[in-house]
Amino acid sequence: MTSPYEPGATPPPGCPAHAQGGVAAGPADALAQGAPAPGGHPLDQVEGHSLVRLYDPEFAADPHRYYAYLRQYGALAPVEIATGVTAMLVTDYRAALELLNDEATWSKDSRAWMETVPPDTAVMPMLGWRPNALFNDGDVHRRYRQVITDSFRLVEPQELRARVRKTADSLIQKFGATGEVDLMSAYAQQLPLLMFNNLFGMPDEYGDQLVAAIGGLMDGATPEEAAAADAAFSAYIMELVGRKKAQRGADLTSWFLDHPNGLSDEEVVAQIVVTMAAGNEPLANLIANALSRMLSDDRYYSTLSGGALTVQDAINQVLWNDPPMGQYSAHYARRDVFFHGTWVRKGQLVLVSYAAANTQFGEVSLDSGSGSGAHLTWASGPHACPVPRHALVIATTAIERLTAWLSDIELAVPVEELSWRPGAFQRALTALPARFTPITPDQAGATPWDNSSSPSTPPDPTSTRRPSASVG
Repeated sequence: MTSPYEPGATPPPGCPAHAQGGVAAGPADALAQGAPAPGGHPLDQVEGHSLVRLYDPEFAADPHRYYAYLRQYGALAPVEIATGVTAMLVTDYRAALELLNDEATWSKDSRAWMETVPPDTAVMPMLGWRPNALFNDGDVHRRYRQVITDSFRLVEPQELRARVRKTADSLIQKFGATGEVDLMSAYAQQLPLLMFNNLFGMPDEYGDQLVAAIGGLMDGATPEEAAAADAAFSAYIMELVGRKKAQRGADLTSWFLDHPNGLSDEEVVAQIVVTMAAGNEPLANLIANALSRMLSDDRYYSTLSGGALTVQDAINQVLWNDPPMGQYSAHYARRDVFFHGTWVRKGQLVLVSYAAANTQFGEVSLDSGSGSGAHLTWASGPHACPVPRHALVIATTAIERLTAWLSDIELAVPVEELSWRPGAFQRALTALPARFTPITPDQAGATPWDNSSSPSTPPDPTSTRRPSASVG
């Protein structure tokens, strides 16, 4: 069987192919003998064929097989990201890097594109325009981004680690005595949100409210459930901002409000929402995907009691080969452009596949440069992740804390039986069942119940100065 990382892979089920040779009949073929003038939608060239659907369970189960097939189109390939919603997907590393750093050709503003798709499409929450750092260009983007980067600089790394340890311990206390746990729902998905609740300045008792609201937004089975979750999240944000407008603290919300860039209340809310939304899913998936690697590989398993491979190794492997967001970085062409062998029309949605670009020349192993930091998982250019160091501190500390308390933890099912949540953007496990020797509050030695490293809210402010006006 052809390796999913190598050219020449056979088309996965449901993909368009030439009858003669199994090669995709798409833009790469149409443009092989010269670049025609842009004359319509680039996907018209494969009209009548079924596109690779990034939201199908089959794609979630084995995305690298589909990436190998999509590469046969060239640097960009047509895909479907929701029913009736198409995009061009960048699978080439060099093309991705060029796009991410070219503000003159590509825009992040999705408003014109929104008029071309159904307003209730499933991907609208991820792509719909808002007045935040993610969906704006130029000076507007820099003004918003600076508020986020300047404010996070006021979070001391040592204090951040202490807060993560405290939050991790509180979660481990809930399942430590049971001997079994779904690490996805009970740990990885909850820890980032509890951290945001803390960092943005809400009392600990509001953490469960935030977890429930975001969980409903992600997994609402019906439109009514999704609407209820959205209302709960909105109520949480409004109360958060209201509290901080009445009384400032040493927290991100207060620093957003007081930043010299002078954001309006609406803009402050928008930056809080995008920080939580853009931080939660990737962080949860990074923690879970790294744990799944550690618990399914004997080299990592021995690490739990002092082996050679570390938590950082597992995280690097995920960032290269299984990014927590397989593809995102939505961009829209400012004009018709011939880009790496394919015409892209003005306003066309183009996504970057970090996973495909990172593994363009094969899976990245621990001895092939995975520590070099050149992966694209944090994106690149003006819209790169604004706080990657904070994300790494949270993920690393969360995993270290879990494996320190539960040193014999292992997967409860074979790794081949783990399933992945369908979706056009994320690389997320549906569950991560694990088992371990139970721990109890009254056992000999230190436990999560009596060894918390710091209070959830420090007695002394981390910083009371206003953020500087330096460019972030």
